[in-house]
Amino acid sequence: MEYLKKIVLHCPNGCPANLEQLVAEFRAAGVIYVGVVGKDCSRIEDIVDEICVGFGNDVYELLTTSHADESLDEALEFANSLTGEYAGETQVVEA
Repeated sequence: MEYLKKIVLHCPNGCPANLEQLVAEFRAAGVIYVGVVGKDCSRIEDIVDEICVGFGNDVYELLTTSHADESLDEALEFANSLTGEYAGETQVVEA
């Protein structure tokens, strides 16, 4: 699947079983921002960060945010408000 540079990861049911695979796909596509919204979004954001740090030999720079107690629309609004290198269209990925 192709991805835009900015992703809002919508996780209404909590951490997806394929999260590591998704992050690998994001890395391969050059994604630079992932905002997480939904159940356990703060924990999911932490896991995404840990996957990107890996074992320290292949660190991937990725801006992440979590949006607890916010709607998907609010998370999208935040992502779309980013400027500079993070400006541009945002893609929603359902997990």
